[in-house]
Amino acid sequence: MHIDAMPHLNACMDILRRLIDKGDPNGVPQVERAINEYLDATAAKARKSGLRLLQEDVMMQRDAVVGVHSSFAERVNAYIEKKLTEV
Repeated sequence: MHIDAMPHLNACMDILRRLIDKGDPNGVPQVERAINEYLDATAAKARKSGLRLLQEDVMMQRDAVVGVHSSFAERVNAYIEKKLTEV
């Protein structure tokens, strides 16, 4: 991954972690916006690897929480999966 992409990746990861911690289903638009902004700011060749890193982090978060938080992490993962098919 290109070093310039790291600040965008880290910012996106922080947002996703906070949203999973809240577990609020109303946060889905914020998830989508964070991921889309990351993709917009990242070179095309680095997008897929960045999404995979985000996905790994989301899955670790999912495994560390229960209930609505875990369900929300699954929704985040589903959106990342969708984006992986598009890049």
